[in-house]
Amino acid sequence: MKSKAVIIPAAGSGTRLGSDVPKAFIEISGKTILQRSIECFLNIDGMMQIIIPAPKNYISTCKRICSELENRSVSLEVIEGGSERQYSIWNGIKVLNSDIELVAVHDAARPFVKEEFIANCFKIADEFGGAVLGVPVKDTIKEVKRDLEIRSTPKRSSLWQAQTPQVFKKDLIVEAYESALKQDFLGTDDASLVERIGGKVKMVMGEAENLKITYPLDLKMAELIAGGLE
Repeated sequence: MKSKAVIIPAAGSGTRLGSDVPKAFIEISGKTILQRSIECFLNIDGMMQIIIPAPKNYISTCKRICSELENRSVSLEVIEGGSERQYSIWNGIKVLNSDIELVAVHDAARPFVKEEFIANCFKIADEFGGAVLGVPVKDTIKEVKRDLEIRSTPKRSSLWQAQTPQVFKKDLIVEAYESALKQDFLGTDDASLVERIGGKVKMVMGEAENLKITYPLDLKMAELIAGGLE
């Protein structure tokens, strides 16, 4: 069994949710979003290390949440996040244990990912190099110019909406992040960093329920999902 780790960046603001609190620390049915996301990974076979890059002024809060989730076989570590998501994840990569073989990155704001999907991502990444959970797009996508004139309409059949976790062999994600940092490249997700150095990444079928909580409507949906789980 391969040794696994997950980095869960928790530094995203709650501005678009209308909250002064970072969204990872907003409660849904009595649990913070972050706690729910951590719990998704605690019982994954081979999980050795869970790293949470957090805002500096929420580190103590994050440590308290982790103390309530102690699992003897999994190390829960809170570190200071960076000014950008990518820098937060790099901070996490730097504290990975030397024996970790597969690394996942998961948005703290996706608290309902199922263990079966996580396990499948790790399996595909072990075989292929990288794996990204996602779903085929349902809507027609338009590429537009700066003035919003439509440039093109990509074929919907080849488009997927990327989610997390995104899982990679450790050496691959380390190389991708080192290259991005050296060249001041900021990607929109982890797979884009791996793609730019020629790494292979495969999509893995997920589900719409693995929503990312960003707007007030997402929070209402999350409360409904949480209610159905309890």
